[in-house]
Amino acid sequence: MTVFEELKARGLLAQLTDEEEIKELINNGKATFYIGFDPTADSLHVGHFMALCLMKRLQMAGNKPIALIGGGTAMIGDPSGRTDMRTMMTKETIAHNVECFKKQMSKFIDFSEGKALLVNNADWLLDLNYVEVLREVGAHFSVNRMLTAECYKQRMEKGLSFLEFNYMIMQSYDFYQLFQKYGCNMQFGGDDQWSNMLGGTELIRRKLGEDAYAMTITLLLNSEGKKMGKTQKGAVWLDPNKTSPFEFYQYWRNVADADVLKCIRMLTFLPLEQIEEMDSWEGSQLNQAKEILAYELTKLVHGEEEAVKAQESARALFAGGNAAEMPTYEIQESDFTEGQIDILGVLTASGLTASRSEARRAVEQGGVTVEGEKITDTRTMYTPDSFKGEGIVVKRGKKNFRRVVMN
Repeated sequence: MTVFEELKARGLLAQLTDEEEIKELINNGKATFYIGFDPTADSLHVGHFMALCLMKRLQMAGNKPIALIGGGTAMIGDPSGRTDMRTMMTKETIAHNVECFKKQMSKFIDFSEGKALLVNNADWLLDLNYVEVLREVGAHFSVNRMLTAECYKQRMEKGLSFLEFNYMIMQSYDFYQLFQKYGCNMQFGGDDQWSNMLGGTELIRRKLGEDAYAMTITLLLNSEGKKMGKTQKGAVWLDPNKTSPFEFYQYWRNVADADVLKCIRMLTFLPLEQIEEMDSWEGSQLNQAKEILAYELTKLVHGEEEAVKAQESARALFAGGNAAEMPTYEIQESDFTEGQIDILGVLTASGLTASRSEARRAVEQGGVTVEGEKITDTRTMYTPDSFKGEGIVVKRGKKNFRRVVMN
């Protein structure tokens, strides 16, 4: 099976241009391709995971990745898939986030000896002259055509700022610059970026002629990958200080039955032959598949040692034993009233519920246990001594738990 065929078999490719040329480049290790990452936080999250795994996969086949950090585009809002305008960030915040991204990406991509590049579009966007942009770039874009793009149509009713309207032009200019500076001949992105990416291909061909060799491929990042990064409480981060290896493992261990094999196929590096054998798995076998998924992805992000520890802790927890690496909440004196806190306060303070009313419903419905014993009385009280030493393990339902401690 060729590299291109494997990408299709894993369900990664959604839409593309110039398929035969793309096959030739990818299969023969001749692609210099880029994927963009906007530094809107100080950590990547699992919504970026598919893109990072793809870059690693293609680099292993001899192709050259360019990780483009959007230090320039982060200065304005990105309307794609959004219903409101992105909050503006300071240059200092963006610079800090860029450095965090570089460190995390190095776990997936080998940047040594020119095998990959990491560039920041602030290097060319922030020094642009406005009149120059209008003459050299803007002249190649039709406003009527831009307004037909789905990313803009979604915003038209609520209002589309002029800042955000320029995002397609800026992203297209990125591809033009990467083509000129680094010989980048291919771009990947989410399905919500298709219009912006086509704009980049069109800009290259208009400015440099029909013979300019620029390809475009888009991935199912928005509909399949980006949603993986969201939970009820927010994003699942790759930074262990934001999402511990255990929590990261548990996120993947708890994916829906219907999604587990799709995630294994798209995100792990297990052979397709092995994955195909799992297609007939059902019932308890799906739990085994979830363990495989969680272990493989935790190993990829946090290393084998952390993956083993997370797996052992998870198994111990569900077997009723001690799970040393489970998420921990350190309860504070301010959480107590006259030296006591009720179970509703424990659930809310530890983040297992968003409010006392939600905590009350969880207890009344029989979904809360403390140290393996079901709690049915919402007036159950605890003192600071209850949380000394190793603390207590509080569970809400089958998937949400915390070790609550007090120093």
